[in-house]
Amino acid sequence: MLNKLASIHITILSIGIASVTLLTQCSKTNKQTPYIYDLRSGWEEPSIPDNNPLTLESIEFGRELFYDTTLSIDSTISCASCHHAAFGFADKNPLSFGVESRKGFRNSGTLTNVAFLPYFNRDGGIKTLDIFSAVPLEDHQEMGFNLLLAGKRMNSNPKYIKAARTVYNREVDGFVITRALASFLRTFISDNSLYDQSEHDENGAKLNETQKRGKDLFFGPKANCSKCHSGIQFSDYSFQNNGLLDSYSNKDRGRERITLNPEDEGKFRVATLRNIEVTAPYMHNGSLATLNSVLQHYSSHGSNHKNKSPIIDQIEISPEDEDDIIAFLKTLTDTDFINNHDFAKPE
Repeated sequence: MLNKLASIHITILSIGIASVTLLTQCSKTNKQTPYIYDLRSGWEEPSIPDNNPLTLESIEFGRELFYDTTLSIDSTISCASCHHAAFGFADKNPLSFGVESRKGFRNSGTLTNVAFLPYFNRDGGIKTLDIFSAVPLEDHQEMGFNLLLAGKRMNSNPKYIKAARTVYNREVDGFVITRALASFLRTFISDNSLYDQSEHDENGAKLNETQKRGKDLFFGPKANCSKCHSGIQFSDYSFQNNGLLDSYSNKDRGRERITLNPEDEGKFRVATLRNIEVTAPYMHNGSLATLNSVLQHYSSHGSNHKNKSPIIDQIEISPEDEDDIIAFLKTLTDTDFINNHDFAKPE
């Protein structure tokens, strides 16, 4: 496993070096159409790297790649195989299956509003969205390929050759693949749920009484969900151990795999709750199938792991509370987002 991680990190480092070396070259691309965000009031635009401007052309290029199975070693798995629009760009399998039916290491988390994340993967091991896709592409359990070889394969496709030259003024390579995918992912903006409408639209939809009770519980001291699931994205992006027993394996040490600090054992990035209704199963290992099981886990205070957050033991949720909280959580579903034709597979 360490050798595999080292290989991925070396590839990521080479891509990063290429991005610095070719910054000037990439800035001299053919004229493109800038992408303009249309965000809800109060939302700040995501940060866009200077060497990967967000354009309609780069987004469309990324969309093609997102659905292309030839990015996997045996041409059977695409990014979309584990990230489905209808499920908030998550997966219904507890652990997704990669090439040759290899079972993934962790549950495929949602890509909802991934453009706003300060770091990536559940352990925070990747720092930028521009190299985020290198991990699943090169992971043995997922797509099992090599970015250098993927670039060579893509260079046999005239459509991709033209797109790479138009957008990045170069042939298809690891830099092009990861940056184009990042451009597409930066458009995965979900900001029009019932909750958003009720909070920010003067004449928008209103929450019913059950949803209001759930909202009060969510933000109140009894359930105290917002202690970690805070802010516009319903996540403070911290790493927490929530007392979950890993029912698949005891080998996933969470954040500790990155920091090598025993105090980080079993800690994972607090996930966004946007579109949580459609992103089951839950947790890093997909071990909790329903929102009810998630709330029951918290109401039981989980296991007594040495690193468990003290917040978990303070949670008080009754069976009646569960129904109200779930009713509120469902107001975070953005049907416009999960049905957005702009995210669909190119025809």
